Amino acid sequence: MKNLVILFCLTMLGACSVTKQIPPGDALYTGAKVKLKPATDSAKFNKKDLSAELEDLIRPVPNKSILGIRFKLMIFNMVDTPKKDHGLKYWLKYKVGEPPVLASSVNLEKNSTIMVNRLENRGFFRSEAVADTVVKNKKMEATFNVSVQQQYKIRNVYYPNDSGAIYSIIRNIKKGSPLKKGRAYTLDAVIAERDRINARLKQQGFYYFKPDDLIVDVDSSVGDHKVDMYVRFKSNVPFRDLVNYRINDVIVYADYDINTSDTASVDLDSVPKFQGYKIIDPEEKFNPKLFPRTLVFRPNSMYRSSDHSRALNRLVSLGVYKFVKIRFDDVDTLSRPMLNAFYYLTPAPKKSLSLEVSGLTKSNNATGTDVSLNWKNRNFLRGAEQFTATVYGGFEKQVSGQQRVNTIRGGLDLNLVIPRVVGPFKIKNANAFVPQTFINAGYEIFSRDTQYTLNSIRLGFGYRWKRSIRNEHEWRILSANYVRPTNITPAFQQALDTNITLARSIEKQVILGMVYNYNFNSQAVANRKKHNFYVNGNVDVSGNILGLVTGANAKAENQKLIFGTPFSQYIRGEADFRHYMRIGKNNTLASRALGGMGYSWGNSLTMPFIKQFFSGGANDIRAFRARSLGPGSYYAGNRKDSFVADQPGDIKILLTSELRFKLVSVLYGALFVDAGNVWTLRDDVNRPGAKFTSNFLDDFAVGTGLGLRVDVKFFVIRADVGFPLRKPYITNDSKWEFGRIKFGDSEWRRDNLIVNLAIGYPF
Repeated sequence: MKNLVILFCLTMLGACSVTKQIPPGDALYTGAKVKLKPATDSAKFNKKDLSAELEDLIRPVPNKSILGIRFKLMIFNMVDTPKKDHGLKYWLKYKVGEPPVLASSVNLEKNSTIMVNRLENRGFFRSEAVADTVVKNKKMEATFNVSVQQQYKIRNVYYPNDSGAIYSIIRNIKKGSPLKKGRAYTLDAVIAERDRINARLKQQGFYYFKPDDLIVDVDSSVGDHKVDMYVRFKSNVPFRDLVNYRINDVIVYADYDINTSDTASVDLDSVPKFQGYKIIDPEEKFNPKLFPRTLVFRPNSMYRSSDHSRALNRLVSLGVYKFVKIRFDDVDTLSRPMLNAFYYLTPAPKKSLSLEVSGLTKSNNATGTDVSLNWKNRNFLRGAEQFTATVYGGFEKQVSGQQRVNTIRGGLDLNLVIPRVVGPFKIKNANAFVPQTFINAGYEIFSRDTQYTLNSIRLGFGYRWKRSIRNEHEWRILSANYVRPTNITPAFQQALDTNITLARSIEKQVILGMVYNYNFNSQAVANRKKHNFYVNGNVDVSGNILGLVTGANAKAENQKLIFGTPFSQYIRGEADFRHYMRIGKNNTLASRALGGMGYSWGNSLTMPFIKQFFSGGANDIRAFRARSLGPGSYYAGNRKDSFVADQPGDIKILLTSELRFKLVSVLYGALFVDAGNVWTLRDDVNRPGAKFTSNFLDDFAVGTGLGLRVDVKFFVIRADVGFPLRKPYITNDSKWEFGRIKFGDSEWRRDNLIVNLAIGYPF
């Protein structure tokens, strides 16, 4: 009752304050309604959609309101400050607040004309719109009464029947036209048809052709609310727009500087051709082989707009050029129309050096810093190869807590990306993305002064390519990782002897494998589709050929070693499917299904720790602490007793759904439900209940919660609060928590409310 009284008072206050500064003889414009009625019994239309479309055309837009209260207008009226001021009051009044939209600013006749024009464009010819207003308490509301005629439909569409290449092409592609017999006439369809024909002609060499060269005449006098449409060329179309062109010469200015380069001084006739291209690079900064691999146009090839775009995208994706520009010039020939293609390529600085320093604090009372020094060469071997060397280091110190552990880490990463396929493999490259060969190597030392030191070496070699902007493939032919622990203190060794999970997290490892990953993302191209999808799948195999060749068998105690360490032998697969459904303008229902499994055999009794699956955390089941859930019905304890995080499994299932909705400005909210767990494939005597069985659904954990996000497009700051609805490890009572949820109990909140802070969306 109290809340209703407060809401009533606010409403009354808002009603009084929003009109107090309205000039005499004027009123506050509160909005407009569109009322549609069919002019005849045969006039049929979608009343809801058409009303909404016409209401969106009305200008100006009234002051914004929340629950009927115009808060921004109230703020504008309450703050008194001159417009030339720049202080806090100015910011409140003119940035947070909003001036009143006056009735005198509403041009009813113009809005009516715009509505009738839109109806004409939709085929509702000779419709009418009449405006009316109601003024009460210095507020004006407008009503537009619209009489809608029967919509005209297409009877016939006629294309030019002249002889000539361009006319034949237009006739041959008419099957894909949006102008179909029986469809409703719309101006949008006419525009789409002109753009479609233009796009197809651009693919057939008609470089100068443009949509404005076409006109579509509409004859609405044929009767029965139908129209005949005539697609034809305008009478004043230039001749060059109607002929197709081929490429004569391709001239590449490989080291072009807009401020210093003088292209007029270059005698193009004296420039020798390399594989058909004329390359101007006086200082020989680039290997000439780069350009035949990257450019698409060939001498004497047909001009195609897709080749034009593809070449530009390839040059940009190389990462070596700061600016890329292309120009086409007519060539005076006696045979057929020809174009010279000029590429002006401005290189980015070849070398760069950057230093990054960051501070950190963790929930285990550790504070510290990370430092990295990055050196980059964008043209390492003169073929646009990107080489990066990174030296990094960090230090963490626990300032409180029972265990004072100081951590030092440092290492070196070397990465080389080559914009072509190096090796015996061939990858077809008919799109805008240049296939890449990548080589990386790294070394890291990780030391905890009271526990242990880890030394690790990483090597990788593989390929990365795209079939389109939505699809990406990565094939890592060599994925090697060697980890060796040293300097284990006696006290920490005792902990390892009693905790097998902790021991496995720092065990010796040699992984010699191969990884293939496929990714599809429909949102890689911005769109307004209701449904969007993301799919990522990978297969990771290691040591299988080596295990078969050597006859390795860990179960028979015939384990083979590399560098004194058993090599890992396994196969691992993972699939991640996501669906995004747009609800209204600013709301999205995002859903995710993830599954993965790893199987060790031959030389390995268990999967490598870093290749296993974990459950719980900011991007997983958010009602449980990171990597602490499971496996299965096993319970690792809680914060008050022997809680042990990092509970790995061989199988993982994750199902999650999240409703994302806009609150105000860049602030978004979320309501989520997460479910799933991890399991082992084999019995684990140290973790009873961990094995995957036919009753795996009984081991599902379920959590829910609320989230708050600050989304400024280029990054997202996220806070999620989750709590469990189902705990799989409960054995003496129902696993569902509904009857045990107590938000008012501080102990329950301490044990069940999980706060996750992160950058970016969870999926």
